[in-house]
Amino acid sequence: MLNVLSLIIGLVTGVIAVFGLIPFLGWANWFILPVAGLGLVLGLISDRKEGQILNLVVIAIALVRLSIGGGFI
Repeated sequence: MLNVLSLIIGLVTGVIAVFGLIPFLGWANWFILPVAGLGLVLGLISDRKEGQILNLVVIAIALVRLSIGGGFI
């Protein structure tokens, strides 16, 4: 059950991450990081790995986009 919830969170944040790749919409990545982190925690609690991997990929995409756009100082 927790893995399914983690996958749903990962899919929703993944769609938002795609929109966050568009210029001037990079601020969406600041929303994605904590929500995908919550999905990652739920994936870590569950016994399956799909939710963990999906949320880690979404977090990596958001972090790379923020670093390219100057989101981190």
